[in-house]
Amino acid sequence: MTNVKAGTFLIEPGLNVAGVFSQLVNGKQHQFSITFVEGSRFNEWRVALNKAPKLVHKTKTMSEAEIAKAIGADHEKLEGLLLPETYHYIAGDTDLSILKRANRQLEETLQDAWTKKDKSVPIDTPYELLTLASIIEKETAIDSEREQVASVFVNRLHKRMRLQTDPTVIYGMGDKYDGNIRKKDLRTPTPYNTYVIFGLPPTPIAMPGKASIEAAANPDKTPYYYFVANGDGGHKFSRTLAEHNRAVRAYLKKLRNQ
Repeated sequence: MTNVKAGTFLIEPGLNVAGVFSQLVNGKQHQFSITFVEGSRFNEWRVALNKAPKLVHKTKTMSEAEIAKAIGADHEKLEGLLLPETYHYIAGDTDLSILKRANRQLEETLQDAWTKKDKSVPIDTPYELLTLASIIEKETAIDSEREQVASVFVNRLHKRMRLQTDPTVIYGMGDKYDGNIRKKDLRTPTPYNTYVIFGLPPTPIAMPGKASIEAAANPDKTPYYYFVANGDGGHKFSRTLAEHNRAVRAYLKKLRNQ
């Protein structure tokens, strides 16, 4: 007697009866996929999971802290604790199982980076490393720049300079952010506003990818303390405030001429 496996199968056009029967007997179920991009936030992950087809949605009525406990995460806030990747699943899998995999992969990636961390980087815990990596992730999507961006923040930490990075301001504003940062926003205290606080914010501000985590652990050795967009998709790095101000003026001029 032949046992036909239960499940969801993708039957390709043109497949003959024997092929269909073989697929059903072998039980090779169709795999769905869901992709989370670097720099995304946990609230975006929740939206994507709720829209994912054939996935059992167990987290819809759960709080973030409840989800964190259910997947065995070390912190109640899940920002930064899930590795952005493409995850495959079959019909009937749960959203919790995907989040658990993402958390496990993040922890493995983070621990590997931590063991290889440059000892001169003034970071005391893997979680702080993750927080720094999330800032790097939000500041640049250019692979060749990550270690340079990391160096700026590490240099500032060494000098006890404020990090002064806009993505932390945006994160701290929450729903108040409307696409623009104003001078008053830079001056408004929040736990995340690095124009006001010294050091790192209390948690990551996004989900960093492996490259940003590795850059945080092993930044370039540079003399830079500043950077600004150059108008071509990258950044101009500067050693002094005077150099930085010239770079800002050049960027603004380029914007006006476009």
